[in-house]
Amino acid sequence: MENKVLVETSARHVHLTQEHIEILFGKGHQLTVKKMLSQPGQFACEERVDLVGPKKSIAGVSILGPARPASQVEVSLTDARTLGVSAPVRESGSIDGTPGIKLVGPCGEVELNEGVIAAKRHIHLTPADAEAMGVSDKQIVKVKLDTARPLIFDDVVVRVHANFAAAMHIDTDESNAACAFGAVYGEIVK
Repeated sequence: MENKVLVETSARHVHLTQEHIEILFGKGHQLTVKKMLSQPGQFACEERVDLVGPKKSIAGVSILGPARPASQVEVSLTDARTLGVSAPVRESGSIDGTPGIKLVGPCGEVELNEGVIAAKRHIHLTPADAEAMGVSDKQIVKVKLDTARPLIFDDVVVRVHANFAAAMHIDTDESNAACAFGAVYGEIVK
């Protein structure tokens, strides 16, 4: 297998607990699938929320399902500046000590005490893909993109799990910097 992986842009989004889903959208509410995502079992939802920061708000932010054990908001660093929060670059799920934000839905509001991050760029791989590419879980690699604005992303964490599909995720700031539009593949260079 070549050391190439599909590069996808992960735009701003929110992951919610079932408790927060019900506060924002009503008792007993279940998230509605809008479209399935590349990672098995993950989906973009019809529902959206507004992010209210100390400085400004961003309306109509996508929710990704299914419900999670902890609510989390993933934004680009540009979004963080717009909102007025200092979002650290972290792996998904690593929210201890991160800033909070207010979420507003049609039925209520949730004030998160923590959970706002700029997601660290990462690659999802199955164990077989990782073995074929000669990488391992939590390994840090570089990924070269050959686009109209070619560049090499450093500090990319490899995440290996049997339930993953091979894909690299970058945020909108990173995608814009690399002109990573449409079907783009990156080459893992160690």
